[in-house]
Parts: sequence; C-alpha cells; structure tokens
Amino acid sequence: MPWTLAQSLQEHGGLVPPVASALGIHYEATALRLLAIFYSIFWVWMLLHCLKIEPDRFLWIWIILVLQGVGPLLYFLLRYLPSTGLRLPSSLSRWTRGQDVARLTAAAVQIGNAHQFVQLGDMLRETGSYDKAAEAYDRALTKDAENLPALWGAAQVAYHNKRPIMIRNFTRRILDLDPQYKFGDVSLAYGRSLVDLGERDPAVEHLVHHIQRWRHPEALYLLAKLCVDRGDSSTARQHLESLLLDVSCSPTAIARRHGRWKIRAQQLLRKLPPTSRA
Repeated sequence: MPWTLAQSLQEHGGLVPPVASALGIHYEATALRLLAIFYSIFWVWMLLHCLKIEPDRFLWIWIILVLQGVGPLLYFLLRYLPSTGLRLPSSLSRWTRGQDVARLTAAAVQIGNAHQFVQLGDMLRETGSYDKAAEAYDRALTKDAENLPALWGAAQVAYHNKRPIMIRNFTRRILDLDPQYKFGDVSLAYGRSLVDLGERDPAVEHLVHHIQRWRHPEALYLLAKLCVDRGDSSTARQHLESLLLDVSCSPTAIARRHGRWKIRAQQLLRKLPPTSRA
C-alpha cells in the first residue's frame, strides 16, 4: 500500500540531509495517500459497474478482486470503455475487440451470407484493419452486388485509402439504388469524390441538387469553392453566408461539429472581392 512505501522512505531518510528528507517524505507521503484514495474510488467504481452491467460479472469480479493492482484497469480498458461507445485508437481496439473479430470471422465462414461479411467488414474497419475490411466487403458484394451496407463500407475504406475513383464508383452505385441512403452522407461523399477528381461541372450539378435536400455545411463550402474557381464570387458569397447562417442557427452540439466548416467559410469570405454597391 502507499503508506507502507512512505514508511520505507522515512526509514531511509538518513541518505539525504534531515530537513530536505523530512520535506521530501512529507510531500511524497501526501501524494501517495492521494493516489491511494483516487485508486480506491476508481476500484469501487469499476466494481459497481461490473455488478450492474457486466454479463460475465463473476469472472470480472474475480479479476478485480484478485488482481487489485491491474484488475480494475483491465476491466476499464476491455469492458467499460467499449460499453460507452467511445472510439478507441485502432491499435487498442484491435486488442480489446479481438474476440468480436474472431466471432464474426467464424460466422462469415460458417454461414457465408453477405450480411455476415458486412458485419465482419464493419468490425475490421472499426479496429483499423482496412485491407481486411475491403476483402470482407468484396466477399459480400460477390454474393449480393446490390448490398447497400457493403457498398457503403467499401466506399468508406476507399475514403480512408484516399482513392476517389473507387469512392465515386461505389457511391454512384448506391445512389442509383437508393438516392436517400444514409440521409445524404452517400450523396455528399459522391460530390466530394467528383471535386477530388477535378470533375467540376458534374460536381457543381450534383452539389446544387444535393443542397436542395440536405444542408451539409461541407457541401455548401465545396460548392462555394467551385463557384470561386469559375469566377462567380457573388454566388460563392451566397453559399458561404448560407453556411454560416445554418451553423449559427443549429443546436450547440451540431454547431461545434461543423465548426471547421464555419472557420473555412469565414476565411474564404475574407478572400472574396467586396460586393459592389449601387
């Protein structure tokens, strides 16, 4: 325990000058006591969470009680954090969700339907295994070429790998099957891919149609940029001002999420030539 360590330090106080030794031991002992208090609170918190939530509570209670030094920390990393829905770093996710990957791999092999391969692909993508996720989505599409979740998963892998041609192709196939899929996220990804590929006229046409349905700040910003490239500063200004108005009128949480597009819109507005006055 921390107090035992403090006592040990006091016993060896003769190694340093008496005053410095006394002060050092005092502060160290205080720090260790505070650490012990915080750890005790953390220990109780993990134990109570395990009792209330954990399906395998008896196993984890045993781990928390027996491995008091690392047991609560293991429970926090392996069970508590995943249960909150927080996104862990991909390297840590691979470690904490390895059992889920193994289970979904077995289900994909045994059952072999497109649905199982999509589930496996989603899990692999969440844990940062993008190449394996692409293979899983490809297997799903060989079984069902019109499987929307598989097409969208493959598009997201292509986005991570920065392959705009693949993004355009996958999202175009989705939009042909269901223009409303993912409430505009697919449509936005398609428009973004056109911009990245330098297909300006199709991008403008698509984004104009897109913002009539979904007011994504990114779509308004991309459209404004395209208008600037065309020399149409007036229309660009209208899109940017609409973007700023939409974000300002949004709930606080949504406004924070789109904060970077607000900043970019303000920066681009400052670069536009001033409006002419009659």
